[in-house]
Amino acid sequence: MGFGIAIGRAELSDLGRIEARRYPSEPPILLDLPASAIHSPLMRFFSDNAASVCQPVLDALAAANRVDTAYDDDALSQRLDGAFSEIFETDVTALWVSTGTAANALALAALCPPHGAIICHEEAHIQNDECGAPEFYTHGAKLLLGSGEGAKLAPDEVERMAVSIRDDVHQMQVGALSITQASEYGMVYTVDEVKALGELCRAHGWNLHMDGARFANAVAHLDCAPADVTWRAGVDILSFGCVKNGGLSAEAMILFGDAREKAAEIRYRRKRGGHLLSKGRYLAAQILAMLEDDRWLANARAANAGARLIAEAAPDRLVYPAEANEVFIRLSADEAASLRAAGFDFYDWGIGEARFVTSWDHGAEQVRPLAEAIAAL
Repeated sequence: MGFGIAIGRAELSDLGRIEARRYPSEPPILLDLPASAIHSPLMRFFSDNAASVCQPVLDALAAANRVDTAYDDDALSQRLDGAFSEIFETDVTALWVSTGTAANALALAALCPPHGAIICHEEAHIQNDECGAPEFYTHGAKLLLGSGEGAKLAPDEVERMAVSIRDDVHQMQVGALSITQASEYGMVYTVDEVKALGELCRAHGWNLHMDGARFANAVAHLDCAPADVTWRAGVDILSFGCVKNGGLSAEAMILFGDAREKAAEIRYRRKRGGHLLSKGRYLAAQILAMLEDDRWLANARAANAGARLIAEAAPDRLVYPAEANEVFIRLSADEAASLRAAGFDFYDWGIGEARFVTSWDHGAEQVRPLAEAIAAL
């Protein structure tokens, strides 16, 4: 599990002050840095959530700023099914929401009953970073936590968990398996790995959900057809991420195959959960702008390229292979402090480890100074 850095700022003439804590319980270390460095995207590698919004998305929002039907009956929202069906080479149902947490929680609520259980990795976002939203939206389904290298689940681990559950009323029966693509440690499930998990789900009668907050980064790494790593491999519902990839405030749920029959149910759940925006065209506009000309993949490739630059500068420090846009490296406390003193922002991630996240707007000229600083440690 990762540990963050608490940040505070105060202007000191031309300096800014950062309060850095390796752990929440520790007293802060004050670092005075040039204000320009604190606010420069070149220096900030905390999270792709903090990245800027790409210009085509902003342009699409401006173009959508006209009268149209409310909720999701507008012309832009009505185009989503067709746009995603083209990308995934099959008929799908696409529903917008404003956050990845909403996409995950609403999808799981449709795939697992309140008395059921959802298998996920112990480091999964739905377990550690969604404040109990899946349990809340499912009205009580239990998360069963598995383990695996790089926050990935393997069929053997899932099967081990399954055989320990008795088929009787005293135990919650598994309704769904949820995997994260790319994982919380930047690892990517291959097509064959997803297919193996999909076959396992079918054998047990479970549904398969994919948290794709960084799905674009995974597809860019695999260089495969999006269909091959989703519905063709057995995925029922995909949470398709945009915000981390140059979007502003829109994500999508993609329903494949028989799961499309749950679309009406999810629409009611979305409304009841407070996620039916009255001006939904602004969410649809963002998503369509990301899909146009495969911008979602171009942005992801740029972010992945930045991560590779960092990884190549520290091959002996890598905790996990850098397969998407997150890089986890080993740093001593003094080395981490040295990088922060040079103006680079990042999270500590456990003892002696750090996480660096690159974004679609991190070009090579912005990442290279960090890579060179790490190589020089």
